Amino acid sequence: MSCFPFSAGCAPRGLQSAGFSYPSWRNGLADNVRLLSCLVGKTPGAAIHLVAHSLGGLVVMNMLSQNADPRIRRVVLLGTPYAACPLRLCPGGDPHTGGTAWTHLRRLFRVPRPALPPAAEIGVIAGTHSLGCGRLIPGLALPNDGLVAVEETRIATARDSLSLNVSHSGMLLSRSCAHQAASFLRTGSFIHA
Repeated sequence: MSCFPFSAGCAPRGLQSAGFSYPSWRNGLADNVRLLSCLVGKTPGAAIHLVAHSLGGLVVMNMLSQNADPRIRRVVLLGTPYAACPLRLCPGGDPHTGGTAWTHLRRLFRVPRPALPPAAEIGVIAGTHSLGCGRLIPGLALPNDGLVAVEETRIATARDSLSLNVSHSGMLLSRSCAHQAASFLRTGSFIHA
C-alpha cells in the first residue's frame, strides 16, 4: 500500500494506493497521528509505503517515532518542514476561528522533531519554485517553494533528498514529483540527473 497524494500521477504500477485525509485545522497532532496509525494498522499487506505532503509529513514522522508499524518500509516527504518552520507562518490567533487553527499550527511547530526508527527509509523532495503566500512574509530563506524553505525540509538521516522546480501546492499536481516518488518507493533512491 502507498498513501499517494498525487492527482497527476496515480499510484505506480504494482502498488495499490489509499488516500488519507485528516482535519488539520480542527484536530491536534496526537489525534491525527492516532487516525493515521489506525488506518495503517487496518491495511493488509507485507509492506507499506507512505507519501506525505507538507504538514502531513509531520503527522507521518510523529507516527513513525511513536509506534511504527514494522511493515512501513519507505516514506517520501514532499515539502515537509521537518527541520524547522519559523513561526512567521503561524501568527497569533485568528478572531474568526477563535484561534484554534493557528493554535494547533503553533503547537505543531514547537514540538521537538521526532527521532526516527532506523528501519524506515526516508526520501525528501523539496521545491524551489517560489510561488505562494510565504513570499509575502519576511524571513523565508532562499531557495523555497513559496511556503517552505529547502533548508527546512532537511533530515540528516534521510536516505535520499532531491530539489525540484515546483511550488509547495504544485507538488500535488507535478508529474515530476510523482515520478520521483515512485522511483524512491521502488528502489530507495530518487533519479538524479
